[in-house]
Amino acid sequence: MNFMSPETAVLVGIFAPLVVAVLTPFLAVRNNWRDIAGPVGGVITFIAALHVAADVLAGGTPTWIAAQIAPGIDLGFAVTPLGAIFGLVASGLWILAAIYSVGYMRGNHEKHQTRFAAFYAVAVHAAMAIAWSGNLLVLFIFYEILTFSTFPLVTHKDSKAARDAGRLYMSILVGTSVVLLLPAVIYVWVMTGRLDFVPGGILAGAIPDNVVPWLLAAFAFGVGKAALMPIHRWLPAAMVAPTPVSALLHAVAVVKAGVFTILMVVVYIFGTDFLQASGGGTWLVWLASFTIIASSCIAITKDDLKARLAYSTISQLSYIVLGAAIATQVAAEGAALHIVMHAAGKITLFFVAGAIYVQAHITKISDLDGYGRDMPWLFGAFFLGALSIIGIPPLGGSWSKFYLMVGAVDAGLLFVLAVLGISSLLNIYYLLDPVARAFFKPKHKDVKIDRHPLVVVPPVITAVMSVLLFFFVDTFAVLARLMSG
Repeated sequence: MNFMSPETAVLVGIFAPLVVAVLTPFLAVRNNWRDIAGPVGGVITFIAALHVAADVLAGGTPTWIAAQIAPGIDLGFAVTPLGAIFGLVASGLWILAAIYSVGYMRGNHEKHQTRFAAFYAVAVHAAMAIAWSGNLLVLFIFYEILTFSTFPLVTHKDSKAARDAGRLYMSILVGTSVVLLLPAVIYVWVMTGRLDFVPGGILAGAIPDNVVPWLLAAFAFGVGKAALMPIHRWLPAAMVAPTPVSALLHAVAVVKAGVFTILMVVVYIFGTDFLQASGGGTWLVWLASFTIIASSCIAITKDDLKARLAYSTISQLSYIVLGAAIATQVAAEGAALHIVMHAAGKITLFFVAGAIYVQAHITKISDLDGYGRDMPWLFGAFFLGALSIIGIPPLGGSWSKFYLMVGAVDAGLLFVLAVLGISSLLNIYYLLDPVARAFFKPKHKDVKIDRHPLVVVPPVITAVMSVLLFFFVDTFAVLARLMSG
């Protein structure tokens, strides 16, 4: 583990995906060469992320500075404990997502596979850069790069629905970031003279308490990728994209970058103590709670499997926003852990949804009746992923929900316990329904199953990960604890 310095690891982790993106068009002369580039790049990036995380755990701050663009503002990277967590998630899941993408794109005979693979790698590059950003400005720059690099993925099918989804995607995500997020970043710079991430925050004593809710609102709604209601419509619309894109949006990069940004802002810019003392996050606790329940109720009404999972994601993202808004140390730790646990569970569910489509061309939940015996590994993986999202031990998702509950009690917000409890009951209904139909209802019709191992193995692995995260949560828990310095 010592053959790479922390600074070198930062460079490798950020630029390895970009190298993959650049090489992909040249490797397209052989489809196998092109398709192996993603998994190999994922392995290299993950090894770098392990080195970075190990240094953070040892008390270091892996740093690489390219240039100073203004006094006190460097264009570079400095890895926080929260950034180390997100870097491990994005790089680790990219390995499996890249393998899965090959199976899905080939099995579904998708066009423009080279373009798809190249932009997929650029998106991972942007996610790694966001994770390890040294300050708010660098984070904002790569936040925008992530938006633009995923636009061709959302519109990949080039249908009217895809183009409409792409327009909605760009208008909401770019609009919110330019109109709200960028001015919020500028305001922080004007008031403090700095934008770097500091444990405990930089705003205490720099802005009056009555400004806190407004500034927090600019960040919360400016980060459209967090999909808070009513800034959420782009996410269900983007489900028109191929399922590997859905996995990228929901687990590896896009929405995780959104909630990661909000959590970074709360922990390292506002500071949890300052936010709690000012009372500026109370409104966000209520909005996140509303989003959790409302999106769960909408999810129940959806018969399309990916649409149901999309609204489930909107609900689960607000768990992370809720933990940030509660602003106790334990709640923030729970939010950080939920980034990990939800990523493993939700990528499993989307992998399964895509695999079912590739193998049986089924998209509706009502058409899944009786197919559990034909695709037992897939529905078994879906079952485990669902249990983790619900928060049932011994699955990893139970840890993050437990931390959030303890954090809510610490803050005296007992109604949050009711919100989390009701949400979990709704999760049970809409996530276990597909599994129950598959195993316990008779088939309406018999469809030929086309076996494609590359879309079956990844969800089985991520489902097992959801179990292992319950027993081996220590590394992520320690990193989450280090967030406060």
